[in-house]
Amino acid sequence: MGKTVILDHPLIRHKITLLRDERTGTRDFRILVEEIAMLMGYEAMRDLPTELVEVKTPITTAMEPMLSGKKLAVVPILRAGLGMVDGILALVPSAKVGHIGLYRDEVTHEPHEYFCKLPKGIGERLVILPDPMLATGGSAIQAVDFIKQKGCTNIKFMCIIAAPEGLKALQTAHPDIDIYCGCLDDHLNEDAYIVPGLGDAGDRIFGTK
Repeated sequence: MGKTVILDHPLIRHKITLLRDERTGTRDFRILVEEIAMLMGYEAMRDLPTELVEVKTPITTAMEPMLSGKKLAVVPILRAGLGMVDGILALVPSAKVGHIGLYRDEVTHEPHEYFCKLPKGIGERLVILPDPMLATGGSAIQAVDFIKQKGCTNIKFMCIIAAPEGLKALQTAHPDIDIYCGCLDDHLNEDAYIVPGLGDAGDRIFGTK
């Protein structure tokens, strides 16, 4: 059974408040998303397995822990998820990176796939699936579906802001995955935007609106 973690660290909440501000420009928004992803990744990877290795220090020789293996993949949901990748890779530079491209129908709000490229051996890896916003949950559910179809069972979904509706939908569809949220917001409006939210994360990361 997976777990849901709503992170309440003051640094994360502070940076999310800056993200929400409509006056925050593209450059600062992009930097904040990366910083939040790094802080969230620190918590999401708390249970990574380690093994003892022999290290010679200037004083003596000791058995000390290091990450065991390099079976980690970061698979952002395009395009907004790209903004979180560098923050996660700063913690684990050896991780492989895949991509899942989804777009949301503006009328039905249903997700549609247009691209999916995953690292080799995805079924043997821990997959971190970042997307800044969890709104209806449709894109996240479909992305997890794709990864599971490739044989992967160890998945951690990471979002900066979630709506209760989307969080519940993802928990119901995939109760076995871990979910990490920077903040749980109030609700979705009639256009399926998170309230209070921060607008369109992709547009604000890439400066396209």
